[in-house]
Amino acid sequence: MSLKKSIEDAMKSALKAKDDLKLQTLRFLLAQIKNKEIDLRRELKDDEIFKVIQTLVKQRKEGIEIFEKAGRTELLEKERKELEILESYLPKMLTDQEIEKITEDIIKELGATGQKDFGRVMKAVMSKVAGMADGGKVNEIVKKKLG
Repeated sequence: MSLKKSIEDAMKSALKAKDDLKLQTLRFLLAQIKNKEIDLRRELKDDEIFKVIQTLVKQRKEGIEIFEKAGRTELLEKERKELEILESYLPKMLTDQEIEKITEDIIKELGATGQKDFGRVMKAVMSKVAGMADGGKVNEIVKKKLG
C-alpha cells in the first residue's frame, strides 16, 4: 500500500473515531501532498511524500520553539501532538553513528580527500540517507569527516 493511501485510510479512521486533531493534521498533510502534485503535474512517490512530511515536521519543531519562548502552553501542546502524528509517517531516523559510517564508506568510495570534495560527498550521502536523516546533521558530519 502506498504511503498516500495509508494516510488517507488513517484520516478516515480519525473521522470515524472523532479524533479532531489527528483528522485536522492528516487533512492538512494530504492538502500539502496534493499541492505538490499539482505543482509537479503528477502523483508523488513515497520518498517525495516523506520530504513533504519532513517539511511539516520542521515547521512544527520551529513552532514548538516559538511557543515555548512565548509561554503559549495551549498552542505548544497542540504543536507537539501534531508533530507526533506527522513523525509516525516518517521512516526510522538514522543515528549519528550510522550517518558517520555511511559518510566514511562514501568518502572511501569516492576517494575524497578534503573540503574540495565536500559537494560530491554531501550529494552522495544525502541520496543514500534520504528521508532518514536531517540535512543539517549530515552536513555537520561530512564537514567533520573531511576536515
